[in-house]
Amino acid sequence: MSSKQNLLIIGATGYIGTHITSQILANKTSFGRTAIFTSPHTVEKKPDIIDGLKKQGAEIIVGDTTNEDDLVKAFQGIINSFSPLQMNKHNHKRRRRAIVASQTTWIKLASQSPTVTRFFPSEYGTDIEYGPESATEKPHQAKLQVRAALRELEAEAKGKGEGKGLEYTFLVTGPYAEAVLRAASFDVKGKKAVLMGDGKGRISLTTKDDVGRLTVKALLHPSASKNRALRVNSFTASELDILAEFERQTGGEKWSVQHMPFEELRRLESEAWEKGDPMATGYTLRRIWAEGGTLYEERDNGLVDGEDTEGLGDAVGVAVASQVGQGSHL
Repeated sequence: MSSKQNLLIIGATGYIGTHITSQILANKTSFGRTAIFTSPHTVEKKPDIIDGLKKQGAEIIVGDTTNEDDLVKAFQGIINSFSPLQMNKHNHKRRRRAIVASQTTWIKLASQSPTVTRFFPSEYGTDIEYGPESATEKPHQAKLQVRAALRELEAEAKGKGEGKGLEYTFLVTGPYAEAVLRAASFDVKGKKAVLMGDGKGRISLTTKDDVGRLTVKALLHPSASKNRALRVNSFTASELDILAEFERQTGGEKWSVQHMPFEELRRLESEAWEKGDPMATGYTLRRIWAEGGTLYEERDNGLVDGEDTEGLGDAVGVAVASQVGQGSHL
Protein backbone atom coordinates (compact mmCIF):
# COMPACT_ATOMS: atom_id res chain seq x y z
CA MET A 1 0.00 0.00 0.00
CA SER A 2 1.30 3.44 -0.89
CA SER A 3 2.45 5.60 2.02
CA LYS A 4 1.76 8.79 0.07
CA GLN A 5 -0.91 11.15 1.36
CA ASN A 6 -4.35 11.12 -0.26
CA LEU A 7 -5.85 14.61 -0.47
CA LEU A 8 -9.39 15.96 -0.66
CA ILE A 9 -9.86 19.58 -1.69
CA ILE A 10 -13.15 21.39 -1.12
CA GLY A 11 -13.34 24.74 -2.90
CA ALA A 12 -10.74 23.93 -5.55
CA THR A 13 -12.15 26.27 -8.20
CA GLY A 14 -12.50 29.31 -5.96
CA TYR A 15 -10.38 32.45 -5.64
CA ILE A 16 -7.43 30.98 -3.72
CA GLY A 17 -8.43 27.34 -4.22
CA THR A 18 -7.35 27.47 -7.87
CA HIS A 19 -3.79 28.41 -6.86
CA ILE A 20 -3.58 25.81 -4.10
CA THR A 21 -4.96 23.10 -6.36
CA SER A 22 -2.64 24.08 -9.22
CA GLN A 23 0.45 23.74 -7.03
CA ILE A 24 -0.71 20.45 -5.54
CA LEU A 25 -1.28 18.99 -9.00
CA ALA A 26 2.08 20.34 -10.16
CA ASN A 27 3.57 18.19 -7.38
CA LYS A 28 1.20 15.25 -7.79
CA THR A 29 4.01 12.68 -7.79
CA SER A 30 4.56 13.54 -4.12
CA PHE A 31 1.01 12.51 -3.24
CA GLY A 32 -1.36 9.62 -3.74
CA ARG A 33 -4.93 10.47 -4.74
CA THR A 34 -5.82 14.12 -5.23
CA ALA A 35 -9.60 14.30 -5.10
CA ILE A 36 -11.70 17.41 -5.61
CA PHE A 37 -15.15 17.52 -4.06
CA THR A 38 -17.36 19.85 -6.05
CA SER A 39 -21.01 20.56 -6.69
CA PRO A 40 -23.11 19.67 -9.75
CA HIS A 41 -23.53 23.42 -10.28
CA THR A 42 -19.75 23.92 -10.55
CA VAL A 43 -19.42 21.00 -12.95
CA GLU A 44 -22.15 22.54 -15.11
CA LYS A 45 -20.90 26.13 -14.99
CA LYS A 46 -17.14 25.48 -15.16
CA PRO A 47 -16.75 22.49 -17.54
CA ASP A 48 -13.44 23.68 -19.00
CA ILE A 49 -11.90 24.08 -15.54
CA ILE A 50 -13.16 20.67 -14.41
CA ASP A 51 -11.86 19.01 -17.60
CA GLY A 52 -8.51 20.72 -17.08
CA LEU A 53 -8.27 19.39 -13.54
CA LYS A 54 -9.06 15.89 -14.74
CA LYS A 55 -6.31 16.11 -17.37
CA GLN A 56 -3.87 17.10 -14.64
CA GLY A 57 -4.70 13.95 -12.73
CA ALA A 58 -7.35 15.14 -10.28
CA GLU A 59 -10.19 12.82 -9.28
CA ILE A 60 -13.52 14.69 -9.40
CA ILE A 61 -16.13 13.78 -6.79
CA VAL A 62 -19.48 15.43 -7.41
CA GLY A 63 -21.81 15.96 -4.50
CA ASP A 64 -23.56 18.34 -2.15
CA THR A 65 -21.28 19.97 0.45
CA THR A 66 -24.27 20.24 2.79
CA ASN A 67 -25.16 16.54 2.48
CA GLU A 68 -23.43 14.47 5.16
CA ASP A 69 -23.76 11.19 3.24
CA ASP A 70 -22.01 12.72 0.21
CA LEU A 71 -19.23 14.05 2.45
CA VAL A 72 -18.71 10.77 4.28
CA LYS A 73 -18.25 9.01 0.94
CA ALA A 74 -15.84 11.70 -0.24
CA PHE A 75 -13.69 11.32 2.90
CA GLN A 76 -13.19 7.58 2.34
CA GLY A 77 -9.50 6.82 1.92
CA ILE A 78 -8.50 10.47 2.42
CA ILE A 79 -5.66 11.48 4.75
CA ASN A 80 -5.64 15.28 4.46
CA SER A 81 -8.62 17.51 3.73
CA PHE A 82 -8.52 21.14 2.58
CA SER A 83 -11.04 23.93 2.65
CA PRO A 84 -9.60 26.78 0.55
CA LEU A 85 -12.84 28.75 0.77
CA GLN A 86 -12.29 32.48 1.09
CA MET A 87 -14.04 34.44 3.84
CA ASN A 88 -13.26 37.96 2.71
CA LYS A 89 -14.78 41.33 1.86
CA HIS A 90 -16.69 39.81 -1.06
CA ASN A 91 -18.61 37.44 1.24
CA HIS A 92 -21.67 38.95 2.84
CA LYS A 93 -22.32 38.12 6.51
CA ARG A 94 -24.83 35.40 5.61
CA ARG A 95 -22.32 33.78 3.24
CA ARG A 96 -19.58 33.84 5.90
CA ARG A 97 -21.93 32.18 8.41
CA ALA A 98 -22.72 29.48 5.85
CA ILE A 99 -19.01 28.83 5.28
CA VAL A 100 -18.42 28.49 9.02
CA ALA A 101 -21.36 26.09 9.36
CA SER A 102 -20.07 24.04 6.44
CA GLN A 103 -16.52 23.84 7.75
CA THR A 104 -17.56 22.84 11.26
CA THR A 105 -19.68 20.04 9.74
CA TRP A 106 -16.77 18.91 7.56
CA ILE A 107 -14.48 18.92 10.61
CA LYS A 108 -16.93 16.72 12.55
CA LEU A 109 -17.29 14.24 9.70
CA ALA A 110 -13.57 14.21 8.97
CA SER A 111 -12.83 13.46 12.63
CA GLN A 112 -15.18 10.47 12.43
CA SER A 113 -13.51 9.11 9.31
CA PRO A 114 -11.17 6.16 9.94
CA THR A 115 -8.63 7.57 7.45
CA VAL A 116 -8.61 11.38 7.68
CA THR A 117 -5.83 12.58 9.97
CA ARG A 118 -5.52 16.30 9.25
CA PHE A 119 -7.66 19.26 8.20
CA PHE A 120 -6.49 22.51 6.63
CA PRO A 121 -9.31 25.03 7.27
CA SER A 122 -9.85 28.23 5.31
CA GLU A 123 -7.09 30.48 6.65
CA TYR A 124 -4.65 31.85 4.05
CA GLY A 125 -4.69 35.39 5.43
CA THR A 126 -3.96 37.52 8.49
CA ASP A 127 -3.26 35.66 11.73
CA ILE A 128 -6.55 35.86 13.63
CA GLU A 129 -4.77 35.18 16.94
CA TYR A 130 -1.83 37.55 16.45
CA GLY A 131 -2.48 39.48 19.67
CA PRO A 132 -5.12 39.99 22.38
CA GLU A 133 -6.98 42.53 20.24
CA SER A 134 -7.21 40.09 17.30
CA ALA A 135 -10.05 38.19 18.97
CA THR A 136 -12.27 41.28 18.81
CA GLU A 137 -11.76 42.10 15.13
CA LYS A 138 -15.02 41.55 13.27
CA PRO A 139 -13.56 39.81 10.18
CA HIS A 140 -11.83 37.27 12.45
CA GLN A 141 -14.94 35.90 14.13
CA ALA A 142 -15.82 33.30 11.50
CA LYS A 143 -12.34 31.78 11.37
CA LEU A 144 -12.04 31.84 15.16
CA GLN A 145 -15.13 29.61 15.34
CA VAL A 146 -13.50 27.10 12.99
CA ARG A 147 -10.28 27.05 15.04
CA ALA A 148 -12.34 26.57 18.20
CA ALA A 149 -14.14 23.58 16.66
CA LEU A 150 -10.85 21.87 15.85
CA ARG A 151 -9.40 22.51 19.28
CA GLU A 152 -12.57 21.26 20.93
CA LEU A 153 -12.21 17.96 19.09
CA GLU A 154 -8.57 17.80 20.15
CA ALA A 155 -9.51 18.36 23.81
CA GLU A 156 -12.29 15.77 23.66
CA ALA A 157 -9.94 13.17 22.18
CA LYS A 158 -7.36 13.80 24.88
CA GLY A 159 -10.04 13.56 27.57
CA LYS A 160 -11.11 10.16 26.25
CA GLY A 161 -7.52 8.95 25.91
CA GLU A 162 -7.94 8.72 22.14
CA GLY A 163 -4.82 10.60 21.13
CA LYS A 164 -4.98 14.15 19.79
CA GLY A 165 -8.06 13.93 17.62
CA LEU A 166 -8.10 15.41 14.15
CA GLU A 167 -4.81 17.16 13.44
CA TYR A 168 -4.88 20.59 11.82
CA THR A 169 -2.69 23.21 10.19
CA PHE A 170 -3.60 26.90 10.10
CA LEU A 171 -1.65 28.26 7.14
CA VAL A 172 -1.23 31.98 7.86
CA THR A 173 0.04 33.86 4.81
CA GLY A 174 -0.81 37.47 5.57
CA PRO A 175 -2.52 39.46 2.82
CA TYR A 176 -2.09 38.40 -0.78
CA ALA A 177 0.47 40.58 -2.52
CA GLU A 178 -1.93 41.03 -5.41
CA ALA A 179 -4.49 42.64 -3.06
CA VAL A 180 -2.01 45.25 -1.85
CA LEU A 181 -0.45 45.91 -5.28
CA ARG A 182 -3.82 46.53 -6.93
CA ALA A 183 -4.49 49.42 -9.31
CA ALA A 184 -6.55 51.31 -6.72
CA SER A 185 -3.38 51.77 -4.68
CA PHE A 186 -0.70 51.62 -7.38
CA ASP A 187 -2.01 52.92 -10.71
CA VAL A 188 0.53 51.97 -13.38
CA LYS A 189 -1.09 53.85 -16.27
CA GLY A 190 -1.62 57.01 -14.26
CA LYS A 191 1.70 56.62 -12.40
CA LYS A 192 0.11 57.53 -9.10
CA ALA A 193 -0.15 55.86 -5.73
CA VAL A 194 -2.25 56.09 -2.57
CA LEU A 195 -0.24 55.21 0.55
CA MET A 196 -1.39 54.62 4.11
CA GLY A 197 -0.01 57.21 6.52
CA ASP A 198 3.63 57.95 5.74
CA GLY A 199 3.96 54.71 3.76
CA LYS A 200 6.75 53.41 6.01
CA GLY A 201 4.73 50.68 7.71
CA ARG A 202 5.93 47.22 6.66
CA ILE A 203 3.54 44.46 5.60
CA SER A 204 4.12 40.72 5.32
CA LEU A 205 2.86 39.62 1.90
CA THR A 206 2.39 36.34 0.04
CA THR A 207 1.66 35.95 -3.66
CA LYS A 208 -1.24 33.69 -4.54
CA ASP A 209 1.05 31.19 -6.28
CA ASP A 210 3.25 31.07 -3.19
CA VAL A 211 0.16 30.34 -1.07
CA GLY A 212 -0.18 27.19 -3.15
CA ARG A 213 3.53 26.35 -2.99
CA LEU A 214 3.67 26.85 0.77
CA THR A 215 0.58 24.68 1.23
CA VAL A 216 2.44 21.91 -0.59
CA LYS A 217 5.47 22.49 1.65
CA ALA A 218 3.29 22.22 4.77
CA LEU A 219 1.88 18.92 3.47
CA LEU A 220 5.35 17.53 2.83
CA HIS A 221 6.50 18.50 6.34
CA PRO A 222 3.61 17.20 8.48
CA SER A 223 5.49 17.15 11.77
CA ALA A 224 6.63 20.77 11.47
CA SER A 225 3.13 22.02 10.60
CA LYS A 226 1.13 19.86 13.00
CA ASN A 227 -1.52 21.51 15.23
CA ARG A 228 -0.21 25.03 14.85
CA ALA A 229 -0.51 28.28 12.99
CA LEU A 230 2.24 28.18 10.37
CA ARG A 231 3.17 31.82 9.65
CA VAL A 232 4.69 32.03 6.20
CA ASN A 233 5.13 34.71 3.54
CA SER A 234 6.80 35.62 0.26
CA PHE A 235 8.39 38.89 1.40
CA THR A 236 7.96 41.88 3.73
CA ALA A 237 7.93 45.44 2.38
CA SER A 238 6.62 48.90 3.12
CA GLU A 239 4.36 50.75 0.69
CA LEU A 240 7.29 53.09 0.01
CA ASP A 241 9.38 50.03 -0.94
CA ILE A 242 6.58 48.88 -3.21
CA LEU A 243 6.25 52.32 -4.80
CA ALA A 244 9.99 52.49 -5.48
CA GLU A 245 9.82 49.13 -7.26
CA PHE A 246 6.85 50.25 -9.37
CA GLU A 247 8.77 53.40 -10.34
CA ARG A 248 11.83 51.34 -11.24
CA GLN A 249 9.84 48.93 -13.41
CA THR A 250 7.94 51.72 -15.19
CA GLY A 251 10.93 53.72 -16.40
CA GLY A 252 12.24 55.42 -13.27
CA GLU A 253 9.94 58.44 -13.34
CA LYS A 254 8.62 59.54 -9.95
CA TRP A 255 4.93 58.89 -9.41
CA SER A 256 2.49 61.31 -7.85
CA VAL A 257 1.62 60.23 -4.32
CA GLN A 258 -1.43 60.76 -2.12
CA HIS A 259 -1.28 59.85 1.57
CA MET A 260 -4.39 58.60 3.36
CA PRO A 261 -4.28 59.45 7.09
CA PHE A 262 -5.00 56.56 9.44
CA GLU A 263 -7.82 58.61 10.94
CA GLU A 264 -9.55 58.70 7.56
CA LEU A 265 -9.22 54.93 7.16
CA ARG A 266 -10.70 54.35 10.60
CA ARG A 267 -13.60 56.70 9.78
CA LEU A 268 -14.35 54.84 6.54
CA GLU A 269 -14.09 51.51 8.37
CA SER A 270 -16.51 52.58 11.10
CA GLU A 271 -19.05 53.98 8.64
CA ALA A 272 -18.90 50.87 6.47
CA TRP A 273 -19.65 48.56 9.40
CA GLU A 274 -22.52 50.79 10.53
CA LYS A 275 -24.06 50.69 7.03
CA GLY A 276 -23.51 46.98 6.53
CA ASP A 277 -21.28 47.73 3.55
CA PRO A 278 -19.45 44.55 2.37
CA MET A 279 -16.34 46.72 1.93
CA ALA A 280 -16.12 47.03 5.73
CA THR A 281 -14.00 43.90 5.99
CA GLY A 282 -11.55 45.32 3.46
CA TYR A 283 -11.15 48.53 5.45
CA THR A 284 -10.56 46.60 8.67
CA LEU A 285 -7.98 44.32 7.12
CA ARG A 286 -6.12 47.23 5.57
CA ARG A 287 -6.04 48.95 8.97
CA ILE A 288 -4.70 45.78 10.58
CA TRP A 289 -1.95 45.57 7.97
CA ALA A 290 -1.06 49.26 8.36
CA GLU A 291 -0.87 48.88 12.14
CA GLY A 292 1.73 46.12 11.84
CA GLY A 293 -0.68 43.23 12.34
CA THR A 294 1.32 40.97 10.01
CA LEU A 295 4.80 41.64 11.42
CA TYR A 296 5.37 38.41 13.28
CA GLU A 297 8.56 37.92 15.31
CA GLU A 298 9.74 35.41 12.74
CA ARG A 299 8.36 33.60 9.74
CA ASP A 300 8.04 29.81 9.66
CA ASN A 301 9.09 29.22 6.04
CA GLY A 302 12.28 27.53 7.20
CA LEU A 303 10.36 24.90 9.16
CA VAL A 304 8.86 23.51 5.94
CA ASP A 305 11.72 24.18 3.50
CA GLY A 306 9.75 27.11 2.09
CA GLU A 307 12.41 29.82 1.82
CA ASP A 308 12.40 29.83 -2.00
CA THR A 309 9.57 32.29 -2.62
CA GLU A 310 8.72 35.08 -5.01
CA GLY A 311 10.06 38.53 -4.17
CA LEU A 312 8.85 42.12 -4.37
CA GLY A 313 10.19 42.50 -7.90
CA ASP A 314 8.33 39.40 -9.07
CA ALA A 315 5.03 40.57 -7.57
CA VAL A 316 5.32 44.10 -8.97
CA GLY A 317 6.21 42.67 -12.37
CA VAL A 318 2.99 40.67 -12.41
CA ALA A 319 1.00 43.72 -11.28
CA VAL A 320 2.49 45.90 -14.03
CA ALA A 321 1.80 43.27 -16.69
CA SER A 322 -1.78 42.78 -15.54
CA GLN A 323 -2.51 46.50 -15.67
CA VAL A 324 -0.95 47.36 -19.01
CA GLY A 325 -1.03 44.01 -20.81
CA GLN A 326 1.74 41.61 -21.66
CA GLY A 327 4.24 43.10 -24.12
CA SER A 328 3.16 46.70 -23.60
CA HIS A 329 5.85 49.33 -23.18
CA LEU A 330 5.66 52.19 -20.72
